[in-house]
Amino acid sequence: MRRIPESQLVLAADGSVYHLRLHPHQLADDIILVGDPSRVEMVSSFFDQLEYKVSNREVYTNTGTYKGKRVTALSTGMGPDNIDIVLNELDALANVDLRTRKVKSNLKSLNLIRLGTSGALQADIPTGDSFVAGKMALGFDGIVYFYDKSKDVVLQDFTDAFVADTDWPSTLPYPYVVRGSQRLLDKIAFDCTQGITATAGGFYAPQGRALRLGLAHEEMNKRIEAFRFKGERVTNLEMESSALYGLSQMMGHQALTICVIIANRVTEQFSSDYQPYMLKLIKQTLDRIAAD
Repeated sequence: MRRIPESQLVLAADGSVYHLRLHPHQLADDIILVGDPSRVEMVSSFFDQLEYKVSNREVYTNTGTYKGKRVTALSTGMGPDNIDIVLNELDALANVDLRTRKVKSNLKSLNLIRLGTSGALQADIPTGDSFVAGKMALGFDGIVYFYDKSKDVVLQDFTDAFVADTDWPSTLPYPYVVRGSQRLLDKIAFDCTQGITATAGGFYAPQGRALRLGLAHEEMNKRIEAFRFKGERVTNLEMESSALYGLSQMMGHQALTICVIIANRVTEQFSSDYQPYMLKLIKQTLDRIAAD
C-alpha cells in the first residue's frame, strides 16, 4: 500500500495534521462545521462536557459531549479553498494512519453538518427565522474538477441544464452540481426549506455585489434565480457548500449545509440581528444529532 509522502500529507512537529492541529482521538464522528471561529463557542456552550479545545489560524475546534453524544464543533473560515484544506485533513484524521502514512483498510464515514448564514435568491424565502437546507449544491469554484473522482459525483444533467439556461460565460470557472446527504437531510433538516444552495468563490462580484468595481455579468443573479430543472430551484447563495458536498461524496462522508437566511438578494432585505436564530438552529441540530 502506498505511503503518502511528507510533502503531501503534511504533519506538524507533534504529529497532528498541519492546519487543523488535531490528533485522531480529538475528533468525533459527528462534526458541526461553522465559518466563524466565534461560532464554535456558541455550539460548544451547549455541551455537557468539553474534552478538547484546539486552535490554529482560523480553525478552532472544540470536542465534547451533548446528551451523551460526542460532537466536534470546528470553524473552517470562509470560502471553498478553506473547505478543501479542512475536508482533506478531517479525512486524513479518520482514514489515514498518521504514523505509517498509509490509508487504513477500514474506512470511516464522518457526518459533516455545516451551519452557516446565507442570502436567499428567491423572493418568497424570508430572512430571520428561516432555515434553508441544501439538497444539492451548485459550485462556481471549480474545486471538485481537480480530483479524479469528480465524474462520479457531479450531476451532469443538472450542470448542463444550468449552463445552457443561464448562458454561462466561458470566461468563468465551469459550474458543477453535487448532492448533499439524503440521510442527514431526513434526520437533521426534514422541516427546513430545501433546494439548491449555490456556492460562490467570493463575497462581492462573485455574488453580484458591486462597490467601486463594476460587475462583468450584471444579470447573472437574475438568471440563477430564474433557473428551474426537475422541479428544483436555487434557493440561496453562500461560499462553502459545493466543495463540502463534492469532497465528502468522493471521500465517502455524509455532508449537509443548513443556513440561517440573513439577507434576501431579490427583495434587498437584510437581518442584522440573526444571532437568536443561529442559536436556535444550533440547539435544534444538536438535539437531532443526539436523537439516535
